[in-house]
Amino acid sequence: MDLITVNEEKCIKCEQCIKECPSYVLKMGEKGPEEVANTNCIACGHCVAICPSNAIDNKKTPLDKQVDAKDFPKLNAEQAEHFLRSRRSIRNYKDKSVSREKLTKLVDIARLAPTGSNGQGISFVVVEDKQLVEKATELTITMIENSPLKNKLKGLISIYREGGVDSILRGAPNLIITTADKDFSNGRANSISCLTYLELFAPSLGLGTCWAGFFEYCASLKDSPLLKLFNIPEGKTITAAVMVGYPKYSYKNLVDRNPLEVTYI
Repeated sequence: MDLITVNEEKCIKCEQCIKECPSYVLKMGEKGPEEVANTNCIACGHCVAICPSNAIDNKKTPLDKQVDAKDFPKLNAEQAEHFLRSRRSIRNYKDKSVSREKLTKLVDIARLAPTGSNGQGISFVVVEDKQLVEKATELTITMIENSPLKNKLKGLISIYREGGVDSILRGAPNLIITTADKDFSNGRANSISCLTYLELFAPSLGLGTCWAGFFEYCASLKDSPLLKLFNIPEGKTITAAVMVGYPKYSYKNLVDRNPLEVTYI
């Protein structure tokens, strides 16, 4: 196996790595933590990250690839609440494309999101071509016109066909799509987690985002032409999408939600 290595001089035998491991990969031996036979490490990195003396290393999550958390101050409760509440779904964008550097930062943060059993398995398609985004809007509208949703969404179709307003991707200059293997059961759930990270990070780059729900619906249909439009490989499927761009307007206030409903048992 030889997945785990322990520096015996540094190890204080606190057993934190053993107790924290979600897959029960470790046990305490005479000289420190040891691997247990016939276990499956999910590469969560907890064992390495939690060690108070940096005594343990894991080939799947090397210590030299981890970042010292003490170098970064934590938000206090008030700051964290403001940070979370200030995120808005942006539906009006400036006519300005986002740089590849910023788009890459977005998806690089997205890949760090928590996923079921650390399964990850999500790939990203970053659409930089505004004309391709516009083609996706037209194709989505056409698919809706030929779907059972046609009558229910006739107002949305009319706004686009008669008013010339992009009611699907809102004139966003860029689109970020997640994909996963067709047989990956956690593809949609993991994508939501990833794009939620992306959404929360976007304002720090001066960017806004919005979930592309109608696009997602049409992309999920059998043999959807949107798969061909974005060259999605055979065996892959589109699992989620968000539009991205520079917000045209700013928000003065933090908006409230429905009253809290909670039961304590």
